[in-house]
This record gives sequence, structure tokens and C-alpha cells, in this order.
Amino acid sequence: MEKIIDIEDRIPTLKERRRRRTNKKFSILLFLFVTTLLIVLYFQSAYSQVQTIELEGALLVPKEKYIEQSTLKLGDSMWGFKEKNIEKTLEQNEWVKFAHVKRNWLTGVHIQVEEYKQIGYEENEGTLRIILENGKVIETDGQVLPLEGPIFSGFNEGKVRLRLIKELADLPSEVLLTISQIIYTPTENDAYSIQVFMNDGNEIKAIIPSFAEKMNYYPSIVSQLDPDIKGIIDLEVGSFFQPYVQLSNEEIEEAMELEEEQQTP
Repeated sequence: MEKIIDIEDRIPTLKERRRRRTNKKFSILLFLFVTTLLIVLYFQSAYSQVQTIELEGALLVPKEKYIEQSTLKLGDSMWGFKEKNIEKTLEQNEWVKFAHVKRNWLTGVHIQVEEYKQIGYEENEGTLRIILENGKVIETDGQVLPLEGPIFSGFNEGKVRLRLIKELADLPSEVLLTISQIIYTPTENDAYSIQVFMNDGNEIKAIIPSFAEKMNYYPSIVSQLDPDIKGIIDLEVGSFFQPYVQLSNEEIEEAMELEEEQQTP
């Protein structure tokens, strides 16, 4: 026989269910209200503004120039910019290989740039311009830079300069830093002939296509020479060293022979 439940017995249970539903709805509404309030307060507070801008990787130009180009300013909204847009703007610079921008916690922005490697310098009306590994030449913008890499002279032909840059990029940094100046000295027989002055006082004659390969042996070559005797190392074909003293004596002898010939009736 089915048991009959009196409606009076069910009323407390129905009331409890209704109370739970009401409490649940109230909790949801309260959560939404508090969340909205916190969001409003956040966007009106300093915690939603850019308070720090960090930049890493700047060597060729001042950090301030990158920050200026990014258009970011202290006090700007942390959510008022797009990282990708800033990255594209910075990468438009000829010396920037890539840029990465990210929000750092609640109030900071971190910018990371990677610049093209500095290969050398080009003299231009008394000032030095920076030559990069991608072949671009940029102004020094007035900043004082360490002379890392040789000074290029006479390289008016862009194709030849790019070929030399490729060779220099293959050199170890310890060898590259020993080079003081490279002068383009083309001849009828070889359009890639160069004259290289070293920081240690020696001079090198070479051709561009084989320059990196042969210059890798330069530390070994000079280690076999008397450090007090400087001269010319010819790397065009093999490896031949001629001291400056010997050259001077030959020049004197040639001058004396020429004088004797002129005096002979």
C-alpha cells in the first residue's frame, strides 16, 4: 500500500529548496557586482597604468630612442596598446633583427630587441658610420661607440663591400678585433684586392674571396714571427712575410741604382 505524504510535511523541504536557490542567485549577483566594482576601481587606479618600461639589447642606438619609437609613455593604460604593433614599428629600423614586447606583471612593459651585428665603420666627412652584417650603413647618432671592427676605406662599390662583410662575419671575434683598417685597392688583375692594417703594426695584402679562410691563421702566423719586427704579410696566394726594414733597404738600393744610371754618360 503506497504511503501518503501529507503536504504539510513537504512544505519545510520546499521552503529549504527555495531558500537555497535564492541564496545561490544572490551569491552570483554579489560576485558579479564585486567583480565589476573591482574592475572599475582597477582601471581608475595607478595599477592599470604603465609605471616601468624596461628595454634590453640596445647597443647601436640609445635605449631612449627605442622607447620613443614604441610610443609608450609612463602613465599610459596597460591595455591601450598592442604588442605586435610596437614590435612591427621597432623592426622597421634597418639595424633591428627582431623585437619582442610583453606586459610585465600589472604595471610594467618589457621590450627585447636583437640588433644586427656591427662589422665595422665607414668614414664619412670626418665622422664614422656603422656598417652592419646585413650590409646596411647607419649614422652613429652622436653617441660614443667602442671601435669594434675595422674602418672601411674606398669601398664605393656596394657589391664589393657586401662580399667583404660576408667574409668578416665568418671571422672569430678575436681575429676581427685585431684589424684596424681595410682599404680597397683593386687592380687590373684582381678587382677584389685589399690592403689591411692590423692593430699590432703589421700590414696584410689579400683578396676578399679568400680573406676569412686565410685570416683564421693570422694568430698562428704572427706567433712564428719576431714581435719586434713588423712588415707585410702577403696572403694573396700563399703566405709570405717581408719586414719593413727589408723594404726600406730595397727602396734605398733602387734609388741609388737610379741615381747611378742618371749620372752615367
